[in-house]
Amino acid sequence: MTDPFRISQRALGIKASGIRKFFELGLSMKNPIDLSIGQAHFDVSDEVKAAAIAAINEGRNRYTVTQGIPGMREKLKERYAARFGNIDDCEVMVTCGVSGALMLTFLALLDPGDEILIPDPYFVMYRHLATMVGAVAKTYDIYPDFKPSAAAIRDQISEKTRLIVVNSPSNPTGYAMNEAEARELAQLADDTGIPLVSDEIYEDFIYTDRHVSPREFTKNCIVMSGASKSLGMPGWRIGWLMAPRELVERMYSLQQFSFVCAPAPLQWAALKGLDQDFSEHREEYRAKRDLVYDGIKDNYRTVKPGGAFYMFPFLPEGVDSERFMEACIKRELLVVPGGACSDKSTNFRLCFAATDDKLKKAVDMLNDIAKELK
Repeated sequence: MTDPFRISQRALGIKASGIRKFFELGLSMKNPIDLSIGQAHFDVSDEVKAAAIAAINEGRNRYTVTQGIPGMREKLKERYAARFGNIDDCEVMVTCGVSGALMLTFLALLDPGDEILIPDPYFVMYRHLATMVGAVAKTYDIYPDFKPSAAAIRDQISEKTRLIVVNSPSNPTGYAMNEAEARELAQLADDTGIPLVSDEIYEDFIYTDRHVSPREFTKNCIVMSGASKSLGMPGWRIGWLMAPRELVERMYSLQQFSFVCAPAPLQWAALKGLDQDFSEHREEYRAKRDLVYDGIKDNYRTVKPGGAFYMFPFLPEGVDSERFMEACIKRELLVVPGGACSDKSTNFRLCFAATDDKLKKAVDMLNDIAKELK
């Protein structure tokens, strides 16, 4: 007899997130030091909360137009025009997080059998969203310094390549590309005609001179960002993208028959938050980065992050990932094994979006683990 609930090949191709596994593990621990989940440790500001409550109380609870409320889209277009110059041939739409923006982009531009290129290590969703639309994610190696190389990407391009994903500042490495690297990626997109998908959700968490986007140097680029990280609202699911108008208008239809629209009252709240000054949080996170980097660098080879709130240290020489993770769990320290976001298992990801007290304890634990396992 045929199983009436036979699982689709699409669903079978998706593995459970190795990161979510540790999130759930943390819920079962009494006093974990959880450096596994990528979300800012600060809450939504009172001003933005008040804007959300006001929107609810004022009855802004119905569907918005699928592309997002006009005020927010205009605000974002002004922001991008100030950075990129003339964007009259582009459009902005509000999405259900950057995850929604990625899904709409993949649905709009990828057919079954097409290939996309993603960095290794990578944000876990890139590979699985490609699988969901029937495409194949191929990696380009950015080890050991985590710099995106246009030459390395070019070597991986095939006749099936349709998109090149770049992520700066990066999850999981924290690497932030410089202007020369962004220019080379832009030139690659122009030379090959293959669009860049630039995931810039951590653009405000930048510890170099400035955040650099490849969109500054080519129009052959889809830019994505959102409010989840900078406004401390990952659960509110507010993101956005900017791309050529004809493409975005196709995405309107795709969103209309999937997500419908981003949460209505929370769009109004995020609009209020776009005016907030992030500099205080940025300096707070710069100090957290330094605390952890300086604390573990003698025992772990680590690339100092230029942005985001992650590090991707290499495991101590001769130590395998399984032994290392067992030692962490024994201490109720939660980090993510590198194999959850890479084809290699030579590293681990830690998120330094935590209180300084927890970060100091984590540093001590990591140093103890390195000495114990060596």
